[in-house]
Amino acid sequence: MAIALAPGLPHFTMKFRPVFCSLLAALCVLAGCSKGSDRPGAASDTSGAAKGRIKLGFLVKQPEEPWFQFEWKGAEKAAAQYGFEVIKLGVPDGEKVMAAIDNLAALGAKGFVICTPDVRLGPGIVTQARRRNLKVIAVDDQFVGPDGKFMAEVPYLGMSATEIGESVGHALFAEMKRRQWPVEETGFCVVTFIELDTARKRTDGAIAAIKAAGFPAHRIFTAPQKTTDVPGSFDAANILLTQHPEVKRWLIAALNDTGVLGAVRATEGRGFAPENVIGIGINGTDCIDELRKQKPTGFFGSMLVSAPGEGFRTAELLYHWVKDGTAPPVDTRTTGIFITRENFEQILRREGIIP
Repeated sequence: MAIALAPGLPHFTMKFRPVFCSLLAALCVLAGCSKGSDRPGAASDTSGAAKGRIKLGFLVKQPEEPWFQFEWKGAEKAAAQYGFEVIKLGVPDGEKVMAAIDNLAALGAKGFVICTPDVRLGPGIVTQARRRNLKVIAVDDQFVGPDGKFMAEVPYLGMSATEIGESVGHALFAEMKRRQWPVEETGFCVVTFIELDTARKRTDGAIAAIKAAGFPAHRIFTAPQKTTDVPGSFDAANILLTQHPEVKRWLIAALNDTGVLGAVRATEGRGFAPENVIGIGINGTDCIDELRKQKPTGFFGSMLVSAPGEGFRTAELLYHWVKDGTAPPVDTRTTGIFITRENFEQILRREGIIP
């Protein structure tokens, strides 16, 4: 900023120039004309980071999926409550995971929560995080080490997979009995994805529970899916339906809601009426539109696991770990709530998933 001094005041300006310049600089700062204030990003000088606001990352493998969007909402709620900043990043593959960790470090983050796209990336994630001095909490999918065992040194929060799977099996059997389906005409389609431990535990739990309830083992059929989405499940179930044309009524379970939805779509394509199909998913967030359909489909219900709750809790644990040095529990598990067309609106509203 150029300053023109009045003529005839040379001695005044020489004597008081240092004081005058200091006052002028202070006025410029107050007026927003400090050096660089017109440059992009200059506003960061007054951001939360400048005030010591903690930054934490929240990385998810499928950011387009409702489950992870709800987890982000839960993390945002924790950030608003505790006054930290959450940086949300999608990491669909290993390369993007490593790039995201570098980005978080560059942004001044102190740690991150992650649902990794591949549990075998665990050792690499931990190494990179330590190199960048970042704390890590795994959510949903637990890291697996080179020896094939879970990395117990990394704090983990996820659903109690076996217990939730067992709940699905019990609920399917109870609804089948309520409808008085003949067992000899009924088949149990289990869409599986054995590559993921938590997925295997869910479907194994469903199978174990329904067998314990009295459903015959020879009428339980598995349909391995190649991808954990609706098309992958549809293809797997469609093959199974072709192989068993004698089955007149189907029970359906899978690792999540989308797995059941794909299988239900396959039964529809094969001409099965909704009243001859009972599908129960897991998650409770990817089936909202399905349960809202005016005409019921074969998707009967889901075991709701609160995604906002998991997002809030993991972000909260990470915040206290960074701020207070309070290490989170090594292993935290959540359980499910059974939702159907009759009660899902009330329960999802209570859980903060829908307004």
